[in-house]
Amino acid sequence: MLFCALLNSQTAGAADPILLGLNAPRSGEYEQEGLMQVRGALMAVDEINQAGGVLRRPLAILERDTASKPARAVSNVNELAAEGAQMLFGGASSAVAVAAGKRARDLGLLYFGTLTYSNDTTGKDAHRYMFRESYNAWMASRVLGQQLNEQMPDTRYFYVTADYTWGHTTEQSMRHFTGTDDLSEHGRTLIPFPGSMQKDLRVAMQAALDAKPEVLVLVLFGDQMVKGMRMAHQMGLTKTTQIVVPNLTLSMVEQAGPALMEGVLGASAWTWNVPYVYNHARGQAFVERFVELYQTYPSTSAASAYSIVYQWADAVARTGSLDTERLITALEGHEYQLLKDAQSWRAFDHQNVQTVYAVRIKPRSKVMLDPLRQDYFELLAAMPGEQAAMSKEQWIAERRAHNQPEQLR
Repeated sequence: MLFCALLNSQTAGAADPILLGLNAPRSGEYEQEGLMQVRGALMAVDEINQAGGVLRRPLAILERDTASKPARAVSNVNELAAEGAQMLFGGASSAVAVAAGKRARDLGLLYFGTLTYSNDTTGKDAHRYMFRESYNAWMASRVLGQQLNEQMPDTRYFYVTADYTWGHTTEQSMRHFTGTDDLSEHGRTLIPFPGSMQKDLRVAMQAALDAKPEVLVLVLFGDQMVKGMRMAHQMGLTKTTQIVVPNLTLSMVEQAGPALMEGVLGASAWTWNVPYVYNHARGQAFVERFVELYQTYPSTSAASAYSIVYQWADAVARTGSLDTERLITALEGHEYQLLKDAQSWRAFDHQNVQTVYAVRIKPRSKVMLDPLRQDYFELLAAMPGEQAAMSKEQWIAERRAHNQPEQLR
């Protein structure tokens, strides 16, 4: 067996590599999420190559920085395709993922969304060449809304929202599941994205302070969320208001600090402690190897990029082909288990259906007991993906509302 493994590795190493294009933010407001994607992707590539590669060829990553700008992401797709990338993946900004995915479609290439939480990615903007590994705003809001309705019913909300597709659909979904659709009672302020200024956040937080809500929903991500939390703390909002950040990641909590984030509610499709709480051996091995390599726990971004590389490689192995059309057919409806419990690629919209979690950030005193001081997430509830996801009937209604075909093209 050892001889065969060495032979496969040597054969793969001698062949021309199969190139994968990673289109992720390495600068700008989401750069930490981009770093995690790179780490997760490289780890998967290394493991697959050690096992003999794909079609007896090694994998290699081509990387481009989106800076969370759609136009730049589209330009990157053109460059990556010209350099021979067989598949593209990445995200963090949904506007980037949507724009890049559409350009990949024009070129006949698959695009896998990592962190792209807008409902639009697999909703009104869905197409045959886009597969989303992460959950979406609807799924996050459903599990989070259940917790908020139980813990804080009939309360007044205020929303501070990033002004682009992810922010809009997340706020819309949160309002739907918490019964806070009335803007006159549950106010909001929009924050420019990308490129917001300190004064934009200051005006928004002052509006939230003046509204005196019981729940403040920060529909912000990455560096924007970190700055927003710091300002909320300075104004005393963290002491008087339940803060909700619908999509939480390890990188964001790390940047803001556990003292500032203590008690914040949110949702996630994966946290590093999920494999330990629910006893998923493969997920535990992933975490331990990641810690060994990078001296930090993997975030949702890392897990998503890692899983995408493995799922694409698995589809290639099952079909024996790099042909995009054959790979789409192989992925649609495919169920698998990797870092957590069962997941599947839904055929009609290419949304990854998976368990989602409501989480709360632990007190700093508990966080500091962890060897890496990153034990941030208390898992409050787990909701099956079939329950959390939008139904096919709801998806069709959304497509009709935007004059989109009822089948992916």
